[in-house]
Amino acid sequence: MRPGRQLAVLGFIFVVLYLLVFFSGGASGGWKDRLEPRLGLDLVGGTRLTLEATNTVDGKPPTSANLEEARQIIENRVNAFGVAEAEVVTEGNRNIVISLPGQNRDLTNVGEAAELRFRKVLKATDGSGAAAAPTPSATPSAAAPSPSASAEPVPQSVEQQRKAIEQKVGAAAWAAASGLQAPADLTADPSLADRLKPFGTLSPQEIAVLPVGMQFNVPTITCAQLDDRPAASIKDENQQAVACESGAKYLLDKAKVLGTDVDDANAVLDQTSSWVVSLNFTGKGQEKWTALTREAFNNEGQACDQTALGQDGKCRVAVVLDNEIVSSPEIQGVLTGDSQITGSFDNKSANALASQLRYGALPVTFEPQEQQNVTATLGDSHLKAGLLAAGIGMLLVIIYSFFYYRLLGSVIFLSLVLSALLVFGALVVLGRSIGFTLTLAGIAGMIVSLGVAADSFVIYFERLKDEIREGRSPRSAVPRAWIRARRTIISANAITLMSAVVLYIVSVGAVKGFAFALGLATVLDLLVVFLFRHPIMTMFARTRAFLSPRVSGLGRALPARSAESGSARNPRVKEA
Repeated sequence: MRPGRQLAVLGFIFVVLYLLVFFSGGASGGWKDRLEPRLGLDLVGGTRLTLEATNTVDGKPPTSANLEEARQIIENRVNAFGVAEAEVVTEGNRNIVISLPGQNRDLTNVGEAAELRFRKVLKATDGSGAAAAPTPSATPSAAAPSPSASAEPVPQSVEQQRKAIEQKVGAAAWAAASGLQAPADLTADPSLADRLKPFGTLSPQEIAVLPVGMQFNVPTITCAQLDDRPAASIKDENQQAVACESGAKYLLDKAKVLGTDVDDANAVLDQTSSWVVSLNFTGKGQEKWTALTREAFNNEGQACDQTALGQDGKCRVAVVLDNEIVSSPEIQGVLTGDSQITGSFDNKSANALASQLRYGALPVTFEPQEQQNVTATLGDSHLKAGLLAAGIGMLLVIIYSFFYYRLLGSVIFLSLVLSALLVFGALVVLGRSIGFTLTLAGIAGMIVSLGVAADSFVIYFERLKDEIREGRSPRSAVPRAWIRARRTIISANAITLMSAVVLYIVSVGAVKGFAFALGLATVLDLLVVFLFRHPIMTMFARTRAFLSPRVSGLGRALPARSAESGSARNPRVKEA
C-alpha cells in the first residue's frame, strides 16, 4: 500500500472544493463573504407570501381537499428552487402561507394557476386600442364562425356580472359591441368609436366576464386589459378564447391539447444557445398533439384567417399559459414526437415555467395578498448557544480521545477537523448551486454525524487492539485490523445513509434539511476514513512512537499479548 497516493487524492479534493468556494459562480465580495454559507429562515429571516384562494366558478369556497392539494403543488414548486427548507402551510380555510429563506425573494409566480392550453390561432387583430382595419374575413363563413355574445352558455353569476357591465357602459355601447361580427373599423365610423369608448374604461376583472366575441371584436378593449385578467379567466378548454402576444390580439380555437397531456417539462438550451422548455407528452397526449399539428398544417377544421397565418401560409398554434400566450409557432409539418416551447426565455424564466408545468395546475385560483420580509425566528443568542453546545461536545470527544488513545487521539482530532472542513466547503458550494440553506436542524444533523464518525474510530482501534492481543506486532496489526474493521464501518455508515435518504424522501421542511445534512456529513466522513484515517495509521505504524505503549495508547494491549504468549522478547514493554 502507498498511503501517500491516498493523501494526495484527498489533498486534490480539498483544492478543487475550495477553489469552487472562492471562485465559482455566485462567489462575490471579500474573502470572508465568500466563506459564508446560505443560512435558513430561522437564522437570518426571509420572505413570506400569503395567498388567498378565491371562490370556485359556482361561487362556493374551496374545499379542504382542494386547499391541501394546492399546498402540496405549491410546495413542490418552491422546492424546485433547491433544498431551501421552505415552509408552506395552510392558514384558515382560504389562505396558504409561504416562507422562504432569503430577503426580497420573488414568490409571486408560485401561486399562479399554470393552466397550459394548446390552441390554434383563428384570427388576429391590433390590441393597442387603435383603429382596427377591416380583415378579409369580415363576413363570417361556415368554416370559421365568429363567436357571438349569445352563443355561450354561462353560469348565472357571470350573467349577473355582464348585466352590471351593460349598465356601466350603457345600452348603446353594449348593443353596438354585441352586434359586431368582426373587429370594428373605427376609422370608417367615428360614431361607433364614441359608442365603444366606455369599454376602454373597464377593469381587467370586468373584461374577463365579457363574451369571447366581444373581447376580440371591440377595438377599445386592449391587450393591457386582457393581460391583467385574473388567473384562469380562460380556463374552459371547450370554449374559444382571446389572448395577446406582442401587442396583437388573437382569437383562439378550443383547446385540443391540455397541460395534463404533458408528461414532463425541462428547461434546456437549443442549438442556437437559446433557452427553451422541452415538453414530453403522455401516450394519449402525443396523439392529441399530432392531430392538432396535422389540423393546423393542412388548414383542417376551422380554417385560419389570413391575419393569423404564418409566413409560410400555414396556421399557427398558440401555447397559452393561464391568460397569456407564451409562444405561437408556425406549424411547418405534422409533429409526431416531443416538442419545445420557444420564447424570450432566460435560465430563470425557463426553469420557472418548466417547474409550473411539471408539477401541474392548481385546483383553485389564488390571489397574492401580502409579501413581506421577515426577521429571523431565532435570535443570535439561540444560534450561539447551539454552536457553543456543539463545540463543547466536540471538545469533550477530543479530550477523551487523547486520554484513552493518546497518539491515536491525534488521528481522531485530525479526521474530525478534515471532515468539518469538507462539510463546510460543501455547504457553501451547495448553497450557491442548488440553494441549500443551513438551519439549526441541519446543524443538528451534522452533530449527529459526529457520533457515527466516533463509532468508526472505536471499531477500528479496538479491532487493532484485538489483533495485537492475538500475538501480532503493532505494524502487522494495522493492515489486518483495517481489513476486519472496514466492512463494519461501511455497514454502519450505509445504514445511517439509508436512514437519511428515507427521512429526506418522506419528510418536509426542517426535517428534510436535517436528513440532507446528516447524509452529506456521513458521505464525507467515509471519504475521510478511506483517504486519511487508514493511510495515516499506516504511516504511524512505521514510527518508533507507535511502538511505545505509553505514547501510542496500545499499552493495555501489548502486555496482554506478552502474558498470553509467555514470551520475554520485549521485556521493556510495560503496562501504561
